[in-house]
Amino acid sequence: MSTQTLLSHQADKALATLSERHPHCLDGLDEKAQARLRRGLACSDFLLAQLLRHPQWLAPLLADSAETLMAGPWQPELGELRSEAEAMAALRQWRNRKLAALALLGALGEIAEEARLRCLSALAEGLIVAARDWLYIQQCALRGTPCDEDGNAVPLLVLGMGKLGGGELNFSSDIDLIFVYPRSGETRGGRREMDNHEFFVRLGQKLIALLDAVTEDGFVYRVDMRLRPFGDSGPLVLSFSALEDYYQSQGREWERYAMVKGRLMGGGAGYGEELEQLLRPFVYRRYLDYSAINSLRDMKRLIEAEVRRRGLKDNIKLGPGGIREVEFLVQVFQLIRGGREPALRTPSLLAVLALLPKLGVMTEEETVQLRDSYLFLRSAENNLQAIADEQTQTLPESPLDRARLAAMQGFPGYSDFLAALAGHQAFVHRLFRELISEEENEDELPQALRSLALADWSEEELAGLLAEVGLAPALAPGLFALRQQLGRKPMGERGRKQLDKLLPQLLLALQDEPEPQRTLARLGRLLEQVASRTVYLELLLENPGARRQLVRLMGASAFIAERLTQMPILLDELIDPRHLYSPPPLDAYEGELRRFLLRIEPDDVEGQMEALRQFKAAQTLRIAAADVTGVLPLMKVSDHLTCLAETLLATCLPLAWQDVARRHGQPPGLDPYHTGLLVVAYGKLGGLELGYSSDLDLVFLTDLDEEQANALTDGQRAITVREFYLKLVQRLTHWLATRTLGGVLYEIDMRLRPSGASGLLVTTLASFEQYQQQEAWLWEHQALVRARAVLGDEALRQRFASIRLGALCQAREGQQLKEEVRAMRDKMRLHLDKSGNGRFDLKQGRGGITDIEFLVQYWLLASHQPGLLTFSDNIRQLDALAEAEVITPDQAETLKQAYIGLRQQLHRQSLDDGGNLVADDAFKAERAAVSTLWDAVLG
Repeated sequence: MSTQTLLSHQADKALATLSERHPHCLDGLDEKAQARLRRGLACSDFLLAQLLRHPQWLAPLLADSAETLMAGPWQPELGELRSEAEAMAALRQWRNRKLAALALLGALGEIAEEARLRCLSALAEGLIVAARDWLYIQQCALRGTPCDEDGNAVPLLVLGMGKLGGGELNFSSDIDLIFVYPRSGETRGGRREMDNHEFFVRLGQKLIALLDAVTEDGFVYRVDMRLRPFGDSGPLVLSFSALEDYYQSQGREWERYAMVKGRLMGGGAGYGEELEQLLRPFVYRRYLDYSAINSLRDMKRLIEAEVRRRGLKDNIKLGPGGIREVEFLVQVFQLIRGGREPALRTPSLLAVLALLPKLGVMTEEETVQLRDSYLFLRSAENNLQAIADEQTQTLPESPLDRARLAAMQGFPGYSDFLAALAGHQAFVHRLFRELISEEENEDELPQALRSLALADWSEEELAGLLAEVGLAPALAPGLFALRQQLGRKPMGERGRKQLDKLLPQLLLALQDEPEPQRTLARLGRLLEQVASRTVYLELLLENPGARRQLVRLMGASAFIAERLTQMPILLDELIDPRHLYSPPPLDAYEGELRRFLLRIEPDDVEGQMEALRQFKAAQTLRIAAADVTGVLPLMKVSDHLTCLAETLLATCLPLAWQDVARRHGQPPGLDPYHTGLLVVAYGKLGGLELGYSSDLDLVFLTDLDEEQANALTDGQRAITVREFYLKLVQRLTHWLATRTLGGVLYEIDMRLRPSGASGLLVTTLASFEQYQQQEAWLWEHQALVRARAVLGDEALRQRFASIRLGALCQAREGQQLKEEVRAMRDKMRLHLDKSGNGRFDLKQGRGGITDIEFLVQYWLLASHQPGLLTFSDNIRQLDALAEAEVITPDQAETLKQAYIGLRQQLHRQSLDDGGNLVADDAFKAERAAVSTLWDAVLG
């Protein structure tokens, strides 16, 4: 269906709806007015929605022109209004009336894009200032007037940031604001004195609500305050002195970029010059600041990572050649030269762009074309948003919206629009890459590899090409199969070109690989996964460092290769090797996870679950990278994996609690962070020896008595506290073990709880103690040796520690203990040991890891000494046994070295598909020493 037919049908439909709702609203319209109205309604659902609510707007809207609209006014009169509800209605209706006029003029093509940007910005500024000034008067009447030490009234100043600050706002945009006030002091004239800071915080909160709250008239603007100092964790309002202190001591590079666009809304009430002088040293350097290029390059990488993370496609703002690249192109010159060129210190992108030819940094022709491209992109953005007043920069998929966009852009069809868009984006991206992106030195690529994409080479021909560059001809079959497989992938022309450039670069990086065939096979699986996602191909093509890290890690570890293939989003982690090979300190995981989750809405459970899995995958990749390269030794690797698991567990428990409490209310006196639940870890987590794919062996305990267990929660669908805890553990398991696109966080094993799989999911400490003292099998006490509390209040932890000591220090008959431990070990070896046929099982074989663990457990259970049981890990338990003279220091050292060596090998093989088996002659001395001790003690 043609563009005109689609629009005509939509206009008929909209007019019918309008006439049905308001039968006489179209009376008296002449033919020209009807034609203009049809075009507007065909293009904008928002315009129709406003006319359905306010049919009296129709005649004034049709009478508006760009000239009358630009003349204003932009600020509604709120002076006579007395309630916030009235002010909200007035602001929203003013906003919708003006946007309806702009939507109509945009649909008709009767307003130039530069004029539309100015109108949208003037409207936002007028609404912000009107709301602020009305609230200021209201709050002064209620709380007194904020004054400085000399008694002068102090105003609230609002810095508009981003496109609002630059006077180039979108049709449907968030507004980025920073609230500041000039002087400290106190209010005067109120019922009681109040600190200026407290006054302005309350005023700021009310201003946000006045603009941001959704009512029956919609909202004025979504308000974003994250650009203020310290972001969401910082104070809502700052004084000039606090602002200066922050930017002088803690201001970050990206904040310089943001502050370039800062502009005071409604003037500065006499303080504008002072604020400019305060901020100028931070934003603009006195010298030519070429470091700005690197800073903007880093910011661009972050944006590209976010585009990949959010899966954005066809995004005219963030994609290659998009609006953001124009902004970076222009603002990099402001940051470089703004210290010496006062004319560049303006928030307006178009104003700065006009200056660039005079500075000799861009030709007149490039400037004109860049301005045209920018206005074309901004016009497309605003027309997209004017369709339904939605904040989007993604090209539409529906035929109707495509027809609307093409028509508003002045094209007969959508394909014509796309062709023009591609031309503008190509120009912008080329200019951007010349200035900001790292360029490949194509001369480094041998001619043989450069010719790889020129033909469908046979295996024999590929072997010859590879031999020319010093690569093993044995790679040819794998390369041939990979090219065949990739050739069948649905890819656009751009993606195909990127892949043709990337594959030779990856082959070149294989020159230093010890097993290039294996590495190529792993790379091939990744390329098949990302072949149709051009952004990942571009990341690897444009970042030689990331490419080198990828090949190195793929060759070193099957585990890393599998994770990257399953979650290509982790490729972002390869960009900065300083970050990649440096896992955070153990005490920093909690803070990093909290920051990572801030970008997810609190009620978006699916988003939070996916974010938790992405965080675990990214951190595990960093740990594994540091592991395979020798940056972290084995014990530190286990410490990091254990700490990561505990952090995720501690984060998921409150989330699970909130899920259950939302339905049933909370148990008396408890909350998500004081749950009354003790989480005990057994096995590898308990023993601080977690591996990359380890399950979590968990037991859940509480100290409830019967009365507390039968008490009810405080929700409408109340349940007993006992039932609440049961649902809590089930929900926690859901958060941890549910398989999403990002996989599972951890598989959970609760079979070590009292009575095993048939026992209660949550046990009281009293029942747990009784079970351990009277019913537990010896193997359960062996498991308890490696148990420790990982979540819960200190009192619960101490109680568990006491129960553990009591159970493990029971009097036992020595010979019976020895026979039971030996019998259990023989049974395990019979069923689990895979040794044989020239192979040795590192874990279950004679003299292996499990023999060492059983020896330690036997000595601890036989000693009846509480002081030996402080720690739950084998290494420190061996140290304690030696210190207590249960074993000799030489015996302890022998077992420690054997244990670390065997675990290191097992660990290394787990990273590279090695399994538990090694050659039968491996670790002979260590195994013999362990077997000798075993025979002497338990044989």
